Amino acid sequence: MYILGISCFYHDAAAALLKDGELIAAAMEERFTRKKHDNSYPEKAIAFCLEQAGISSQDLDHVVFYEKPLVKLERILMSVLGTYPRSAEAWREALANWIKDKLWIKSVIGTNLKFDYAKILFCDHHMSHAASAFFASPFREAAVLTVDGVGEWTTTTLGKATSYWEGEQGSNQINLFAEQRFPHSLGLLYSAFTAYLGFRVNNGEYKVMGMSPYGEPRYVDKMEKLYTLNTTDGSFRLNLDYFSFPYSATRTYSDKLIDLFGPARQDESEFFTAKTNPERMSEKAAMAENQRFADIAASIQHVTEESLLAMVRHLHQETGLTKLVMAGGVALNTKANYRLLNETPFDEIYIQPAAGDDGGALGAALWVWHMVLGKPRKWVMPHAYWGKGYKDSEIADFLAFKNAKFERFDDDDSKMLDVLADDLTQERVIGFFQGRFEWGPRALGNRSILADPRSERMKEVVNTKIKFREPFRPFAPVILRDRALEFFDYPGVQAHEAPRYMLMVAPIKPEKQDHLQAVCHMGTGRLQTIERETNPRYYGVIERFGALTGVPVILNTSFNLRGEPIVTSPQDAWNTFHNSDIDTLVMGPFVVRKGN
Repeated sequence: MYILGISCFYHDAAAALLKDGELIAAAMEERFTRKKHDNSYPEKAIAFCLEQAGISSQDLDHVVFYEKPLVKLERILMSVLGTYPRSAEAWREALANWIKDKLWIKSVIGTNLKFDYAKILFCDHHMSHAASAFFASPFREAAVLTVDGVGEWTTTTLGKATSYWEGEQGSNQINLFAEQRFPHSLGLLYSAFTAYLGFRVNNGEYKVMGMSPYGEPRYVDKMEKLYTLNTTDGSFRLNLDYFSFPYSATRTYSDKLIDLFGPARQDESEFFTAKTNPERMSEKAAMAENQRFADIAASIQHVTEESLLAMVRHLHQETGLTKLVMAGGVALNTKANYRLLNETPFDEIYIQPAAGDDGGALGAALWVWHMVLGKPRKWVMPHAYWGKGYKDSEIADFLAFKNAKFERFDDDDSKMLDVLADDLTQERVIGFFQGRFEWGPRALGNRSILADPRSERMKEVVNTKIKFREPFRPFAPVILRDRALEFFDYPGVQAHEAPRYMLMVAPIKPEKQDHLQAVCHMGTGRLQTIERETNPRYYGVIERFGALTGVPVILNTSFNLRGEPIVTSPQDAWNTFHNSDIDTLVMGPFVVRKGN
């Protein structure tokens, strides 16, 4: 039985395909269209999923959309009526979008796939998130937390999930027993400050998180004027006088927020503080202003963490369970996730790697299999490599077309690993392209840029000459899973799932920080742990580098240039290689060097 899940028209359109309850393929549309955060109908992602399975749309048994459009339209209508006439412009824009596509989603799906309308289903948005986390996790029972901007009406849910089977007898249950509703949203609060700090909403939230360690939470008292948290149960309310997102399609915060916090940061303006650039201390006015922004970032990060802690502690009191699963865009806040693991009674947290709206496509499909059809569980997500891959012959044909000179290591992966590890020790930067691309926003070794993590200089090289991005943003350390405890102050790290997907920021042990200068972000790192079985070649590069240097860690960042999606095809990888200062390009068994 084949079930296709779809998410689109809001954020990060994606498709995911199950065969008999097991994931076959999943991808975001942006990876094929090359349009970052593409939210259009995922025609190309769907085509990939069907091709990967070797089927046509006529072989599908069910197609499911990740939320309920009419319920969402109800929320928009009620919000418009409640804030009219300020909402007039937002209503005109919403009406145009809804009349074009969103109101006719069943028709769009049915027409594009030539599929029976009666087999098209709709799952509640936050149930899609919950199912994406629980049914991909290794747990048979778990507390559930979903937090994002907004689904239909809901912005946060707390719940309990169970799955017990003996043979063909049993049941799957997800009970979302508490919720917060729009306009009270932790995700939209964070996004408002993302915009205030000069970054694009639904794109730059991780930049706020990266900026926050350079500041202190000096503005928490002001945050309390616009956000009230009930520390007993984690519920919260926004003071809507400070926000415009309920009635504006173009602005998230009001002038009152500016009056409270001061002028907003200009988009793309240079950011530096005494911690990032002590040599610029003479630029006192600019440094003071940037420090204000860093302190505001630290303050909204602190509020977010404290809110999530209150929710999770209450959730533990309500369920009495020791395992927690999370999804929704706020679940990608890796700084908060580490505190949730270490400051609450839960002993393990599972976060589905595509925790945002893209992952809703997977969750909706899993919801149909397990809860609509009542099928037993037999699949646990073993890795994140569910995208499109390319055969060695396809890569060879591409390199021949480009008249590229290369070395080929078909029968001797060991020799290639030695060559690449030696390149890293000589501070050469590697574009690493292999296998199927990753599901979710993180590059996890199949579409990655790799570099030596030991010197501060490499951070500057990768930031300014390759990624062309803000210099304050951190890079991730990837480490052999069985060596992680040597470098990170993260008890049980070798047994936990979240670090496999780069979903936790953890402290780097003080005595190891000098060895990891390029990936040490104010004493922490957003680590990825890797084992040989999951990705042998990626593991092997790190292992050989560790043997040469004593540091079984390398710098990993996504294989793309600023503003572009992560590379998908050999052509994408080639373009990035030639439009940056990457020294070595690895594609499957082929190694290409600059100047060849």
